[in-house]
Amino acid sequence: MDITQECKDILKQEGINSQSTIDFEVNGEDMSLTLEYIIDTYMLASEESQLVFLTAMKKSLEADAIGLEKFFEGMGQLLLMSHLSDKFEG
Repeated sequence: MDITQECKDILKQEGINSQSTIDFEVNGEDMSLTLEYIIDTYMLASEESQLVFLTAMKKSLEADAIGLEKFFEGMGQLLLMSHLSDKFEG
């Protein structure tokens, strides 16, 4: 099984829809990212980074459903910060 599918299967096992969104406010604008988008974006990284993502996701489950929610909030924030950083550098 590939890592992307394993991440999505974890969500399914936890009864969480991968199309669920996390909302952020960036510079006064509301932005939403789906859990699936967050997973898919991180899976574009190296295999080592994918494994780190999966391991961290599994660890967040040990803190219950709130842990998984906080995990995706943090990962979404990192994506948005990376996007903004790229935008300002380019």
